[in-house]
Amino acid sequence: MFFIWLTIIGFAQRKDLKGQLLANDDIEGIHILNKTASKYTISEEDGSFIISAQPRDTLFISGLKYEVVDVVITEEMMLKGTLSVQLTEKINQLDQVIIGKLLTGSLESDLQNSDNKTDINFYDLGIPGSTKLPMTQNERKLHDADAGPVAAIMGGPFGGGVGLNFHKILNSISGRTKKLKTIVELDTKDKCINRLRREYEGIIFENNTLTHNLRNEYFLFAQEDQDFLAICSRKNDIEAIDFLKSKLKDYYTIKASTKE
Repeated sequence: MFFIWLTIIGFAQRKDLKGQLLANDDIEGIHILNKTASKYTISEEDGSFIISAQPRDTLFISGLKYEVVDVVITEEMMLKGTLSVQLTEKINQLDQVIIGKLLTGSLESDLQNSDNKTDINFYDLGIPGSTKLPMTQNERKLHDADAGPVAAIMGGPFGGGVGLNFHKILNSISGRTKKLKTIVELDTKDKCINRLRREYEGIIFENNTLTHNLRNEYFLFAQEDQDFLAICSRKNDIEAIDFLKSKLKDYYTIKASTKE
């Protein structure tokens, strides 16, 4: 019972696990993310790495040349203190060409002879619906400001006319549309930075003692980057972590120059 108790205590805490990546090509700089514990590291030139883990943690291993690998840590791995992971190179293959029924050129005939079936959706069932997310309050205001009734101006010898959206023109001249676009962009940035902070703050500040107020300032600084929205919208774990770490270095450089 005493040894069982010691084993349970040992597994209750994470400890460093030595890993080795195996492949036929370059294995330096491969990203290893412990998704369970929010721990992150990069492989050395020989493919070795060290990361904090415990049983049932999941490692996410990613590299440009290789297929993504998910590894669930077992008790046996922790007892040995090591694990090896074989990486598989990405291979770009052309889609298989399948010779099927010949087309006659008649749309009606070819559709009837086709084995393809379309998915049933709410339109087929006569249910009103939309595949888009509902607009936020500010997005709705922007939509309303950028739309409106179109007035037709008659003219020409044959009674032709030109449609003008005075509502849109007036909002553009007054600056209301531009102001609302700025507000919507800020809302989107706030939503993105809150998600990144919630998911990756533990990794970014793992070995950092930055105060809470300065962390707030850092995240505001990061979201002002011109590439921020593009990176955030892709929802790529590795890319987001690299971006945040890079911005943290920039933040410290600016703070140091300000003190000088």
